[in-house]
Amino acid sequence: MLQQSLSKKLLTSVLSVYFLLTFVVTCGQVIAEYVNTKDYIRDELTTLQKTFSRSLTRAIWELNIKQTITTAEGLLAIPMIEGIIVRDDSGEVISQLGRSLDIHKLYSQQLVQEEVMLEDSKSGLFGYTFPLIFEFSGRATQVGDVTLFSSREVVFSRIMVSIYFLIGNAMIKTTFLIILFLMAFRKLLTDPLSQLTDQIENLELDELEGQHIEIETEEHNELNVMEQSFNKLIDKVVQYRLELEQAQKELIISNEKLDQHNIQLEQDVARKTSNLSQAMMDLQQQKYELEKQKIVLTDEVDLRRSTEQELLTKQTELERYVEELSLAQERLLGTEKMAALGGLVAGITHDINTPIGIGVTAISFLQERLNQLEAAYKEKTLSPKALEEFINDAKQSTSLLTTNLDRASELIASFKQIAVDQASDAVRTINFKDYVNEVIRSLHPKLKKTSHKLQLECPDDLVLNLPAGAISQIFTNLIMNSLIHGFENINNGIIDIKIASDETFLTIDYKDNGSGVTEQQLKKLFDPFFTTKRDQGGSGLGTHIMFNLVKQTLSGSIEAISEPGEGLHYHIQFPKNMPKPLPIFNQN
Repeated sequence: MLQQSLSKKLLTSVLSVYFLLTFVVTCGQVIAEYVNTKDYIRDELTTLQKTFSRSLTRAIWELNIKQTITTAEGLLAIPMIEGIIVRDDSGEVISQLGRSLDIHKLYSQQLVQEEVMLEDSKSGLFGYTFPLIFEFSGRATQVGDVTLFSSREVVFSRIMVSIYFLIGNAMIKTTFLIILFLMAFRKLLTDPLSQLTDQIENLELDELEGQHIEIETEEHNELNVMEQSFNKLIDKVVQYRLELEQAQKELIISNEKLDQHNIQLEQDVARKTSNLSQAMMDLQQQKYELEKQKIVLTDEVDLRRSTEQELLTKQTELERYVEELSLAQERLLGTEKMAALGGLVAGITHDINTPIGIGVTAISFLQERLNQLEAAYKEKTLSPKALEEFINDAKQSTSLLTTNLDRASELIASFKQIAVDQASDAVRTINFKDYVNEVIRSLHPKLKKTSHKLQLECPDDLVLNLPAGAISQIFTNLIMNSLIHGFENINNGIIDIKIASDETFLTIDYKDNGSGVTEQQLKKLFDPFFTTKRDQGGSGLGTHIMFNLVKQTLSGSIEAISEPGEGLHYHIQFPKNMPKPLPIFNQN
């Protein structure tokens, strides 16, 4: 039985919110109307003061008390004025009519010098006190003041019609909305739900085939979805019932087969019981044989125990050998780094010798020309033309000397930073593109002997906080592996380096078009001491060092992809920034 209608509950909730909102808006409109009417009455009091102040002022000036009272009574006859107080120049009340406040408590017998607003929330009275100024012979003299009062009842009497209109309007709109909501809820929710409930209650559970519920509505809404879902459920129940009936039939057949198997098993058990008796006799015979074998196995166990003790001793020796091998591997890694640094020194030395040799030649030529100039000066055979030739030769020599010394200085600075970074794991801030270019510049002696091309694509403003030494060693090993292994028997190799970054990670894609490696070689590429150039002095530690630098030092990942003849592709990714170590200050 339905305890509470969903449509009634929903309608009650909606209408409650609407009633509350209508009540708040109506109250706000009444308050606004009250405030506006009150301000309007205050403005009318100001206008009345301007209208009657002249007659009151003259009557008080002429001491015409009767005229003063008559004027006050005329003002009191105005519907919006509830009371009036007129005082003379000494503060004494001349006329006090209607409802008013105790003006003596407000002003203490003193006349007001300018317009003053009065209001008493308890009695509901409000008004203004105006000074009465009489002008005579160009002189202005205050002859008293007048106070006009109005009340809250006057304001309400003026806005009562508006209040009735607002309330009537709210009631009409509310009544119309209730009727509209009732019709809409009955059409869209109550009637369809009633149809749905009746059809579900009238369903025959024994004959569900072909029975579907239908809701008479023109809109495709949640009720239609419920109708479709319930009909699908009926179809599934029918399908499950058919499957259950089929399963019951199969179960009956299985039970019949099981009975036949039970009969067969009973026959088998009887036959196997006789066989088991014979087997027991055979087992007794085997028991005697097993006891003999037990003695033999005991001797074998003792032998194995002694062998196990020897294996434990050899395991201890192997662990010691592994530790020694690890130390040797660390020393070999250091040797590999120093070997790479030595190769860098040899290459940079040759490159530095070239600009320095050109500089020495330029100095020698300039010294020779200077000696010639000095000899001509001493012999007084120096001509303007000779001096001009010397100046031109000197300019060319100094220009050549400056250019080559700058080149040597750049090479030394680049070598110094790369060498320091390769020997240190310190974290520092670098412009990534400029630093990679410095690493490539340090390998120029190796590259210039070949026809290979190197292409670098990297953002110009990529500034990172990283261990620069690790970056230097990674790119050095990548480029040298391409030159030594990838471009063997290849004259015009291409190395393509693409560097990209997002908010968190830096990605390096290094590709060459070299000979590539086989699938078996690719699986061992990062193993220590694996090399295809063992007979040519290869150590097999280059890629292993690079793998450790990416994984451990940079906390990143590295992946190699290659096929024979298709070159080698390294995909490296690691966090963009590492925390920079705090500076250590000397406290002495």
